[in-house]
Amino acid sequence: MPSVKSACSAIIGITICISVPQLCFSQVQAVFGTTPNIKHIVTGRCFTYTTLVQPGLRYDCEEIWRQFEKAVVQQSSCNVTEEHYFEMFNMMPEIWPCDRFLFWSKTRVLVHSYAAVFRHFWTLEDTLVGYLFNDLVWCGQEEDSDFDFNVCPAWSTCRTHPVYSLWKRASQNFAEMACGNITVLLNGSVINAFNRKSMFGSVELDSLNPQRVNYVNIKVVTNPEGPHIESCSQGSIVELIQILLSRGFQWTCTDSDLALVILQCVQDLNHPSCQMLATNLLQQKALTST
Repeated sequence: MPSVKSACSAIIGITICISVPQLCFSQVQAVFGTTPNIKHIVTGRCFTYTTLVQPGLRYDCEEIWRQFEKAVVQQSSCNVTEEHYFEMFNMMPEIWPCDRFLFWSKTRVLVHSYAAVFRHFWTLEDTLVGYLFNDLVWCGQEEDSDFDFNVCPAWSTCRTHPVYSLWKRASQNFAEMACGNITVLLNGSVINAFNRKSMFGSVELDSLNPQRVNYVNIKVVTNPEGPHIESCSQGSIVELIQILLSRGFQWTCTDSDLALVILQCVQDLNHPSCQMLATNLLQQKALTST
């Protein structure tokens, strides 16, 4: 049987050397307390970001930490609002070029693999605040001037959860900054691929500016083995398109984008749908070379 990797490399001219898990449906939920060594992790990430990732940027990493700590400690674990992070966000302004903004919902692992291969794109996690706090958990305790390292509540416990409030403000800032053609990656293997209660549906979508955004390019992808539940023409994505139309956005929608399917097939080269894709790609290559 033909190799998916060789077929894909021949057609799109890239070699993919990463392992891509299937679509991830989870969100960060606190089970234990604040992430151990959080200060060292955050400040270390900050120095890495400003030294290696975006060396042209200048930020005071120690002061960013102090403002973050000030926002969280000596607060109850359900009493940290977006406003508490105001000073911290003021210390890390960013402006990204247009046409590079990539949004996602219920496609966490795949979207970051996509952004890693096609480095034109930037996700929220590629911004400074996203880079610093990705996959971390934190909460304070009212009676102590330190983080609670024993237990933190889940996001669903309260609307003023310290982790939720930070990501809500970060998501709003990222969407307000978006310009040009933007991309949204959604998971067609779940019901409600577009969910009005998700961070994208409740915060980012409402923060997009039709005066700044030319096109919203929706990409719907399903797991190779299915199920195939939603698409551009059915399910909650139709609702998303109606919202975009009502707000004056221009849009496109693509099911099973080839590059995304290839990324999924890297994980399981022997999946029947991936073998079929490899055959089709090699046949197309043979036709174009004759």
